[in-house]
Amino acid sequence: MSGPNGGIPATSAIVAVLDALGMNGAQFGVHELPGSYSNFTHLVAAEGAGGQARNIVVRRYNPDNYEEGHVKHLCEFHALKLLTALGLPVPPPLLLDDDGSLLGLPGIVTEYVPGAPIELPAEAKRWGRMAAKTARMLARIHRTPLSEPDKRYLMNDDVEVAWFIKGGRVPDYMRADPDGEVVWHMVNDRWGRWTPVEPRFAHTDYWAGNILWRGDEIVAVLDWEEAGYGHPAADVAYARMGYCIEGEPEAADEFLRVYEAAAGWTLPRRDLALFELAASARPMTDPEGWFAYPSMEAGFRRFIARAKEIILDADYSISR
Repeated sequence: MSGPNGGIPATSAIVAVLDALGMNGAQFGVHELPGSYSNFTHLVAAEGAGGQARNIVVRRYNPDNYEEGHVKHLCEFHALKLLTALGLPVPPPLLLDDDGSLLGLPGIVTEYVPGAPIELPAEAKRWGRMAAKTARMLARIHRTPLSEPDKRYLMNDDVEVAWFIKGGRVPDYMRADPDGEVVWHMVNDRWGRWTPVEPRFAHTDYWAGNILWRGDEIVAVLDWEEAGYGHPAADVAYARMGYCIEGEPEAADEFLRVYEAAAGWTLPRRDLALFELAASARPMTDPEGWFAYPSMEAGFRRFIARAKEIILDADYSISR
């Protein structure tokens, strides 16, 4: 039954969804999809009376996991509408259940896009080889036009990507990390002091697990529940950290070069390094989940060390 435990959606809910999509009386099967963390995601494979087949995805969200002021199902649905209208490869949105009256929880329904993510760490080399295509896709995302009404649905990344400094003290998980306290103080002392830049539409969780491929082509970018707006360095920093953790630092550098060429702007290195330090807080919350091998943590430490070096060198130059 449907509910906060993330079980299979109620049969009545699926029937209502299919009826709304013009597939009255369709037979269907429901399968859980991987990657359901803050939401519950299921594939519905339906076949109508006339033999027509359609695959859709039902995503239900547990409001207990929402951050204050950020409504994930509205954010994702609005982001998908914006991106679909521009022809970007995302799952087209079909239905919004704002209050959960249809699905049992607030949620959305999208088309299913067949494809597969690059599996990490097993396919780290392939992920590295795809850096240029991944970078060009991010540049396309960042060129998405934004209006003030759009921002009501999206996260303010200039605030949210430094979520760990909001409490005004170093969190315990950062105290337990070898670099955590230094990272916290460097970010806290400098946050917001970057070169003014036009806010850009952002994914906020741009990594291998949220990109579907067929062969060597991107067919969909998934998981827009934390879509935001703000400094474009936030997405770039997070993606580059992933390459470094996977032992592909050269791919991280290629990603940056290709991104800047495709986007048409250059990210000041000191500003990018600050966002890289902010990105590094996320693995500190769950090191066992992030670092399957010692080499992955070693890449993470080098990523932090390089960002710190760039910031300190810039600070020194400014103070002279």
